[in-house]
Amino acid sequence: WRVQYALAKLRKAARTLLTLDPKDPKRIFEGEALLRRMSRYGLLADDELELDYVLQLTTQKLLERRLQTKVYKQGLAKSIHHARVLIRQRHIRVGNQLVNVPSFNVRTSS
Repeated sequence: WRVQYALAKLRKAARTLLTLDPKDPKRIFEGEALLRRMSRYGLLADDELELDYVLQLTTQKLLERRLQTKVYKQGLAKSIHHARVLIRQRHIRVGNQLVNVPSFNVRTSS
């Protein structure tokens, strides 16, 4: 439900910006900031940097960016539950930072 709430907030922000005039400074500034943030986390591809694509996001896309999922997909853990245990026991680093939160959202640069 937390992921659904986060997705709902992103969609609401995009819907609000889409109702504004395309040349409105608020839409331009906040829209670019929203798209830049979503691109940084890998939620949108470089060719999808428009507010319309934000409305098409799914919870699956958000869940794929979690550290727990990344550890499992890279083969560092035998299961998603094993990945969670490894993260909680502080065996996993993201960059130079030791992370012990399985729900940590991994950026594309990490």
